[in-house]
Amino acid sequence: MKAIEFNSLWILISLLCCQLLNTAEHEDVVKHAIKLHRGKGAAVTQRKQWVLENCRKLSGLLRQKNVVLNKLKNAIRSVEKDLGLSDEEKLFQVHTFEIFQKELNESENSVFQAIHGLQRALQGDYKDVVNMKESSRQRLEALREAAIKEETEYVELLAAEKHQVEALKNMQHQNKSLSMLDEILEDVRKAADRLEEEIEEHAFDDNKSVRGVNFEAVLRVEEDEADSKRNISKRKVEDDLGLSMLIDSQNNQYILTKPRDSTIPRADHHFIKDIVTIGMLSLPCGWLCTMIGLPTMFGYIICGILLGPSGLNSIKSIVQVETLGEFGVFFTLFLVGLEFSPERLRKVWKISLQGPCYMTLMMIAFGLLWGHLLQIRPTQSVFISTCLSLSSTPLVSRFLVGSARGDKEGDIDYSSVLLGMLVMQDVQLGLFIAVMPTLIQAGASTYSSIVMEILRILILIGQILFSLAAVFLICLVIKTYLIGPYYRKLHAESKGNKEILILGISAFVFLMLTITELLDVSMELGCFLAGALISSQGHMVTEEIMSCIEPIRDFLAIIFFASIGLHVFPTFVIYELTVLLFLTLSVVIMKFVLAVLVLSLILPKSSQYIKWIVSAGLAQVSEFSFVLGSRARRAGIISREVYLLILSVTTLSLLLAPALWRAATMKCVPRPERRSSI
Repeated sequence: MKAIEFNSLWILISLLCCQLLNTAEHEDVVKHAIKLHRGKGAAVTQRKQWVLENCRKLSGLLRQKNVVLNKLKNAIRSVEKDLGLSDEEKLFQVHTFEIFQKELNESENSVFQAIHGLQRALQGDYKDVVNMKESSRQRLEALREAAIKEETEYVELLAAEKHQVEALKNMQHQNKSLSMLDEILEDVRKAADRLEEEIEEHAFDDNKSVRGVNFEAVLRVEEDEADSKRNISKRKVEDDLGLSMLIDSQNNQYILTKPRDSTIPRADHHFIKDIVTIGMLSLPCGWLCTMIGLPTMFGYIICGILLGPSGLNSIKSIVQVETLGEFGVFFTLFLVGLEFSPERLRKVWKISLQGPCYMTLMMIAFGLLWGHLLQIRPTQSVFISTCLSLSSTPLVSRFLVGSARGDKEGDIDYSSVLLGMLVMQDVQLGLFIAVMPTLIQAGASTYSSIVMEILRILILIGQILFSLAAVFLICLVIKTYLIGPYYRKLHAESKGNKEILILGISAFVFLMLTITELLDVSMELGCFLAGALISSQGHMVTEEIMSCIEPIRDFLAIIFFASIGLHVFPTFVIYELTVLLFLTLSVVIMKFVLAVLVLSLILPKSSQYIKWIVSAGLAQVSEFSFVLGSRARRAGIISREVYLLILSVTTLSLLLAPALWRAATMKCVPRPERRSSI
């Protein structure tokens, strides 16, 4: 075995040396090497002689490399001593020689790395998959590093070529007189070069040595536009602008976020096409749902299903579409806050605080019980229970638009109770996101560290409660001293020009969103509080702002519901329809029953009739389960199968929500003739 390994190593050296020969001679050497390796067609003496000759060639190349390196060093010394060259020209020539030195050294290193790789492979056990995987990983890392070095060298050569062209132009300009226009253009060109050097961020060079940065192999994909010369030229232009798509080995797709040259305006045409397509298809889908008596939001979800990965797969910028859709959630909750005045909040704050807390605790208790029976990890049971306990604030707020509400003296408005409980669930969402890192680590914790984990969770809960207190204190200050003068100034400046009013209100929403995010509370809560603060200025103010913001909210809400449809997979639902229907009905019924039980305990007797409507509004699962589920799957809290089940159950519960809401409102909405009997 050792003899074979020895011969194989020297055969590899010979083959590497012969790469410098022509193609025909290279093929003859390969055939001869195969014969020598198999022991056929050559005597032992001839075999040794052939290896020695090729080793001499390799040693000759290495000696020649050393000679060239010495000449380059002498050339560098000569350039540095040349008084006829400027400092810039000296630097350029020295840099060019250094690039060539680096090329020679890298070529030599590649030869010995290949020999070392073959030696390591011959010593390995090819029945051991783990060993082969490790060898493959090491070769991949070596190739990545080599690619980075080659890319760096190529960029340096491009810079050297550019410098050479510039030097040639300067020589031509010195030999002829320039007109005034040419001199102006030359000055502009130099200023533009300096501008590019100043604004260019060397992100690649700055980050490639940062700890935690990995080199990945990616594919650069151009659009299939080779049908005409116009499209070919367009593709060349886009190639220069860097607008193509990159795909890594994990099938993640990337688009340009910040170009190297920031002086040229660019647009993400994929994103533009996606928004245009969603807007065009949402109209017939929403129209169809209106005709059959369903909420238009289901038409928008169907639009996302048709265009998403489970349909035509025409949406390229999925992350960007989802990001834009988040603004639909922000403005929806802002308008909810406009309708939910602080006076109504004070009336139901105890119910809003107690109801969601009791429901979440009961859901977690049931989850842990079922998890114990089904042998599911406690961390997974807690996550699934908490995730399913949340309800959809955007969906319910759409239900409440134009709904009948009880206004009888002494009665509690069901919309106020429902929105108050949903806001508290948004607070719980922020709390749960803050606790998720501890939940991730809890699965690997030992019994001796349980006390520390409980203390850590209690500390996190204390931090969230402190953040909530700080948020409400800030809201009190804003309401008392700032919001009135701020709105009066906006109203005065926006007479005849509504864009100032829209920008001012949007800026206030984003300010509250930023404050709550900095304090580690849900951003959605900040949007809601912004609306509640503005609604404190009176009914006329609310009506004016609502008329300006509603069209923006409607368009962004279309994008949001369409982005939900991108994560609905009908094929998976069809394959597991029986299981999913059972799980969905179980979750909806459980949430409805728990809500009825909790509200029966905390509602006053005069308002017991609203428990059925409020429970119907809380019986679905929040769309934020998509976000929580994706985070939990990346963190390893839940498996892929559980993640798909959560997505499907959430989607089906949202589809059932309108029917349950309509049934509850038709039978239980308080009317003068029914209140005495309820």
